[in-house]
Amino acid sequence: MMFVRNDCKVFRFCKSKCHKNFKKKRNPRKTRWTKAFRKAAGKELTVDNSLEFEKRRNIPVKYKRDLWNKTVETMKKVEAIKHKRQAQFIMNRLKKGKELEKAEAVNEVKKNIHLIKAPHARQAKQLEEKMVQKLADDVEMKD
Repeated sequence: MMFVRNDCKVFRFCKSKCHKNFKKKRNPRKTRWTKAFRKAAGKELTVDNSLEFEKRRNIPVKYKRDLWNKTVETMKKVEAIKHKRQAQFIMNRLKKGKELEKAEAVNEVKKNIHLIKAPHARQAKQLEEKMVQKLADDVEMKD
């Protein structure tokens, strides 16, 4: 069945069902069984984006030499930035570990300070000072 409107627009109908719905002024994009609905809703596999990508995937893409050089330079810059950020991340992680080790070492020294400084160490220094004073006094007396 074919219908020609006054503005010379031609409509072709596959079934009388389609023709009757057209006469009732129904929108074919809202009627679920029509091809227009399937195409608009993305149900039709003939317009599937993934299939289009599959078709293009195996076709080699030719780059112009200038464009290729720019993309290579860009990729090198991206790689350099990536390596720099990774190194910075690792250093920050190590810095935290070093700070923790340092704090633990300070705490351990504070706890065990009695092992580092012997209790008689002060007395030895005082004895040494007394000996120096006695020697100085002896020297003065002889003069």
